[in-house]
Amino acid sequence: MAGSAGSVCQTRRVFGVLIRIDSVTKRYPDGTIAVDRLSLEIPDRSITVLVGPSGCGKTTTLRMINRMVEPSEGTILLDGKDVQQQPVNALRRSMGYVIQNAGLFQHRTIVDNIATVPRLLGWNKHKARARAAELMKRVGLDASLAERYPYQLSGGQQQRVGVARALAADPPVLLMDEPFSAVDPVVRKGLQDELLRIQDELGKTIVFVTHDIDEAVKLGTMVAVMRTGGRLAQFAPPAELLSNPADAFVEDFLGADRGIRRLSFFPSAGLRLLTSPVVAVDATAEQIAARDTAGAPYLLVTDLDGRPLGWSEPGDLTAGDVRPERLLPHGRPFVAGTDSLRAALDCAVLSPTGWAVAVDAGGRVTGVVSQQAIAEAIRGAHAEGRADAAADAKAVR
Repeated sequence: MAGSAGSVCQTRRVFGVLIRIDSVTKRYPDGTIAVDRLSLEIPDRSITVLVGPSGCGKTTTLRMINRMVEPSEGTILLDGKDVQQQPVNALRRSMGYVIQNAGLFQHRTIVDNIATVPRLLGWNKHKARARAAELMKRVGLDASLAERYPYQLSGGQQQRVGVARALAADPPVLLMDEPFSAVDPVVRKGLQDELLRIQDELGKTIVFVTHDIDEAVKLGTMVAVMRTGGRLAQFAPPAELLSNPADAFVEDFLGADRGIRRLSFFPSAGLRLLTSPVVAVDATAEQIAARDTAGAPYLLVTDLDGRPLGWSEPGDLTAGDVRPERLLPHGRPFVAGTDSLRAALDCAVLSPTGWAVAVDAGGRVTGVVSQQAIAEAIRGAHAEGRADAAADAKAVR
């Protein structure tokens, strides 16, 4: 919906607290406790993700914020005001709400689905539809879809409509309950990127529920890991969560590959890129021979615009007779300085040569880097991270 799982997670500024959950418990008549003495301070203009196993109270917590579920004990404050003292309809209309499968009105066109809340708030039809058209563009929906019905759209398009509808009245708060879990991984990534782009532009206070730790780490400014039974296990920024899990439960939930996930927070800008193993498709025999001493087992061949074509052993290259179809695949390149160390490592691991290709924003090769060099950068990044954590701890003391 900025960044991808393979991109460097940008620093996301945390503002003041907009939603305060204070010792909230939800107990049902049969004695079941869905949420147990939960306290959270949800920052303004940021994405707070609630994540955890089934039965941990994520969705119940979300629904207590807009009073779809009433708490048994405790208070929830929105901008300093108790939500239980506010008219429930007005409260809900002041918050956008996005659910799995979008929850669209099947008998209404897309433009009228998006215009639903503005119309409830008394906007005239022309103004509400104009706002809907503006939001269709913002969430990446073509204007030609405006008069279609939900069943005529793909799952990903329907979720975009759901996000647009939630934003229609420009609410300060957006509640999202596993909104992308019902779509395939490719569409899901696009929706996540789109959400981050929109958030970067609009700066809403978003509370997002998911069971997927990768999604939580990618989207969250702050991540709340919840235990079964509705208790808070840890509340921290994603990088801190991955580097310092609070206990064995959090560590197990994050998974055995949390160290790899953590690499998403380290930039690739410091990697030592080699340009000597790179040759153009029209290189002369002398140029190929000169590259043969570069210290790399393979040469990367580029087209005349500098874009990668594939790898070749030096002895297999013949000047004037380079056939791209005979080259080894170059693999997926990474954008140096923009993508993360995780992305660079992934590219190297997937490359048939063990070397990753770095490109600029236009897809032109800026150099290549070996797995060994990436590993050295990773060790340096982890050491720097430990030093920063120690300095933070010292400052707290």
